[in-house]
Amino acid sequence: MKTFGYSIYTTSYGVGGVVSSNAGLVEVFLPFTGIGQPELKTEILRQYPSAVENRWYSLKAAEELQDYFAGGPADFRQPLDLDYLTRFGKAVSNHVAGIGAGVVRTYAQVAAAVGSPRAARAVGGVMAANRLPVIIPCHRVISSDGSLCGYSAPGGVATKRVLLELEGVMFTSSGSVKGSE
Repeated sequence: MKTFGYSIYTTSYGVGGVVSSNAGLVEVFLPFTGIGQPELKTEILRQYPSAVENRWYSLKAAEELQDYFAGGPADFRQPLDLDYLTRFGKAVSNHVAGIGAGVVRTYAQVAAAVGSPRAARAVGGVMAANRLPVIIPCHRVISSDGSLCGYSAPGGVATKRVLLELEGVMFTSSGSVKGSE
């Protein structure tokens, strides 16, 4: 039986949280919601009622996320609990987890890399349902024309741009990723 732990982290962007099971990281709550620590804790416990504070992999992941948002390295080393995903979803998520900070790939490139070159839209679907933003850096996956298109995390495309800028990605005056046009 899975047990859950959670940790809260604070950044200059706000308060975030991370949930893990005894198998690995389960969900990241990004700090762009504008809610405070008590409200976030309430929301996490609503979704994971049995979660215990600072247990399993959540504490280390929270420290890593706090460092990331302070401009530190994007080296996330905690195991991932991706049991909820299909085989295709796991392949996409594992591939995207390997895209380095400051690097972008298109949905089509990710689809081709996982052996389904015609599945760019399906890759988008997996990324839209990503429960581990930043850890599985779906913000690094962009449209083939260099535009950021959608982002399902709080703040939408504006958050995606903030994350990419934090990693040093440059943009054109039209808002596309520089070098992808």
